Amino acid sequence: MNRPWTADLGNGTYRNPVLNADWSDPDVVRVGSDHYLTASSFGRAPGLPLLHSRDLVNWTLVGHALDRLEPAADFARPRHDAGVWAPSLRHHAGRFWIFWGDPDHGVQQINAEHIEGPWSAPHLLKPGRGYIDACPLWDEETGEAYLVHAWAKSRSGIKNRLTGHRMSADGRALLDEGRTLIDADRIPGWFTLEGPKLHRHDGYFWIFAPAGGVETGWQGAFRSRDFSGPYEERVVLSQGRTDVNGPHQGGWVRTAAGEDWFVHFQARGAYGRVVHLQPMRWDAEGWPVIGDAGEPVSTHRKPAAPEQPVAAPAVDDDFPGGAHGKQWQWTANPCADAWTEEPQHSGHSGRPADGLRLTCLRTPDAHDLRLLPNVLVQRLPAEEFTVEVDLELHSDEPGAKAGLAVLGDAFCWIGLEAGADGTPRLVHRYAEGAAESERDAAGARASPGGRARLRIEVTAGARCRFSADTGDGFRPSGQVFAATPWRWVAALLGLFATAPAGTGPAGTALFTTFRATH
Repeated sequence: MNRPWTADLGNGTYRNPVLNADWSDPDVVRVGSDHYLTASSFGRAPGLPLLHSRDLVNWTLVGHALDRLEPAADFARPRHDAGVWAPSLRHHAGRFWIFWGDPDHGVQQINAEHIEGPWSAPHLLKPGRGYIDACPLWDEETGEAYLVHAWAKSRSGIKNRLTGHRMSADGRALLDEGRTLIDADRIPGWFTLEGPKLHRHDGYFWIFAPAGGVETGWQGAFRSRDFSGPYEERVVLSQGRTDVNGPHQGGWVRTAAGEDWFVHFQARGAYGRVVHLQPMRWDAEGWPVIGDAGEPVSTHRKPAAPEQPVAAPAVDDDFPGGAHGKQWQWTANPCADAWTEEPQHSGHSGRPADGLRLTCLRTPDAHDLRLLPNVLVQRLPAEEFTVEVDLELHSDEPGAKAGLAVLGDAFCWIGLEAGADGTPRLVHRYAEGAAESERDAAGARASPGGRARLRIEVTAGARCRFSADTGDGFRPSGQVFAATPWRWVAALLGLFATAPAGTGPAGTALFTTFRATH
């Protein structure tokens, strides 16, 4: 299989990043010989992705823990600076637990007996603004439970501080008003302390937490004999002589073989926060040493674990039976009637034919994809790749359109639009970051039968070249487009269908054979 990226080098070693896509703020837990990972999902739905691996190198996406974001009204439109920030994944008392901070609503918690669910409804453990990056700890020796979280200055005016609470064993109540565990304003040179992960090891309470900013910071570790402190600190991972900027927040995990490993992210602009895996050991003074003497590794031997097939989260999709794969998310809580699993054309068996049918939803925001909740998106899967998809537009409503997009603070798309006479035509449009409406990136051309195969070639620097085949072979379209991230979120690949405001059905768009290759 010609995957855009795999980390397993096939000779007992791996290369970083092990997840070469925007799996922001990862946390990992081991249950038996299985490892599970979750990541930030911000305002997209479903949220809280769940990945599985036996060896910490080869990962597959098994689902999501959060179907919709609440309060639903707050996430009816895209909000890329809100929602699920930096979750923590734990396993305790036979259940999986995920805690996260919603910067506008507070610390939330869900749990499930099985990773596949069903997951409980979100429980608001600590209501309020500015509480982020929440992490629980159950002390198996004493039976006590704790919670630590960071602060978002944009909501609270507070930053560079970690707050701790005693917590009820069922994770549903905090037992005190909380206290400052670490005030990094008091530590010379430390700023923007966030992303804490709380552990118990060797008689200490440990807090792994990054500081110094996402792009340029470092990973710290803090320890204390008492949960309340005082904590001593040490920098345990930094860029050093490598090209891995900021090595930022992640999680420590001990494998079934007794090896210690650390996952963290690296911010890479439009590609987002890609995930690295670092070896970890403990020095003679009992402090963790991550990577190669505190610097990130680019390649390393794989963790000692049973053999696992080479794998990476799915990108391709044939949309079997009209359904989309787990790799897709909506840019907000999904709209009613945004898509259907019953395409117009069925196979010989009478079952729905393969293909994703999106409804051309009427909206006054059809001029700006950044405002639409009904855009189906997935992550850029590598630094360089080519993606293609077949599209049929089944609409004669003037202005109804559908296409393949690269979405961010700026966006660009290529696809089909019904002209003033209802005849489909190929169009290519874009909008700059400050623009309020899209513009033509190239002239329109005829699309016989309302069909086209669409292509985006992405090269280093997230430079995107668009082309399309409307029956006479692929022809390039427009200028190279440089993808840009949204706030906190990488650029995304998107499929959409929309139509101008009005009344009555506006038709549908059928997408088939979505492929990404290196």
